[in-house]
Amino acid sequence: MTNPLDDPNADPFEVASAAASKIAEITGVEKHDFALTLGSGWAKAADLIGETTSTFPGTEVPGFSKPALEGHTGQIKSVQLPNGKRALVIGARTHFYEGHGVRRVVHSVRTAAATGAKIMILTNGAGGIKEHWKPGTPVLISDHINLTAASPLEGATFIDLTDLYSKRLRDLARGIQPDLDEGVYCQFRGPQYETPAEVQMAKAVGGHIVGMSTALEAIAARQAGMEVLGMSLVTNLAAGIQKTPLSHEEVIAAGKEAEPVISGLLAKIVAAL
Repeated sequence: MTNPLDDPNADPFEVASAAASKIAEITGVEKHDFALTLGSGWAKAADLIGETTSTFPGTEVPGFSKPALEGHTGQIKSVQLPNGKRALVIGARTHFYEGHGVRRVVHSVRTAAATGAKIMILTNGAGGIKEHWKPGTPVLISDHINLTAASPLEGATFIDLTDLYSKRLRDLARGIQPDLDEGVYCQFRGPQYETPAEVQMAKAVGGHIVGMSTALEAIAARQAGMEVLGMSLVTNLAAGIQKTPLSHEEVIAAGKEAEPVISGLLAKIVAAL
């Protein structure tokens, strides 16, 4: 089946609007208040934040792709919180390294905005540069460095990225867990892991976390007018900081081990929104 976003003449915001209409049709929910993209290690948060009233494959919605990565469910959920608010939980993430183009990477965020979401929570599993960040450590994203050489913005679209990762939301998270550390996230293109030299470059330019998602999505969220909270799960120390070879199996294992703790933390943050 062809993806409408592959048509260079398609308006990505019209596709997002069509996707939001389809989600409303499937869920029976006209408006969602906020959205969460759950990366490696974060999936159980969906079960803790409230009652899931609808679960469906992302592929049922215009513009979404089947996930290429183990650890991502490919599902979208509508969750009702105890306070009556609605969360759209996105397990159908498209990574830049899949080669589908930036429009597909940020489609989930634009769709979330089209459903009415005003807050976008972006999570990921990532490599840590600070040596005291052991696997399983959650870290708030304070800023990012986009090393993909790409942008979701098209044409003369100038968007201010000051305070892209909301200080208000970071302060709210630290009110729940005061010892939460934070750092600057560097998005590489992938899918190869970073070399030790690339990690040292990231460190030299002010980075603390390295990964293959989030930054492009955050830019799209800001363009859509959403407030952004970013969180990384340190699944391993980055190449050259960690002395053993990196593997995707290690990332999955670290995520599963940390999942109950970090998902519980995220659920508490969502409850405070």
